[in-house]
Amino acid sequence: QVQLVESGGGLVPPGGSLRLSCAASGIVFSMYDMGWYRQAPGKQRELVASVTSSGSTNYVDSVKGRFTISRDNAKNTVYLQMNSLEPEDTAVYYCSASHAVILYWGKGTLVTVSS
Repeated sequence: QVQLVESGGGLVPPGGSLRLSCAASGIVFSMYDMGWYRQAPGKQRELVASVTSSGSTNYVDSVKGRFTISRDNAKNTVYLQMNSLEPEDTAVYYCSASHAVILYWGKGTLVTVSS
């Protein structure tokens, strides 16, 4: 059974930081490309950052220079370090794992940026 379990969300003031984690089980983690998506109220889900199985990373323009995605294959975990958070970053953040045509999702973790 495949599971992706996100953690680390919460309430943070503007300018603050959070680190999200996504622990994977039931897959050969090192073979999967991993991603972080987010969905704000009334908006479509968007890809925030991704890291391939070989370690290449990609970011949406709005988070470049503020967010960092990383993976630890020994721990089957992908991280999203979020700095200089803005109210516009408020969303449910979802972890994804993809390999060829296979795509798995986590259940999400809520990030709220507010004073």
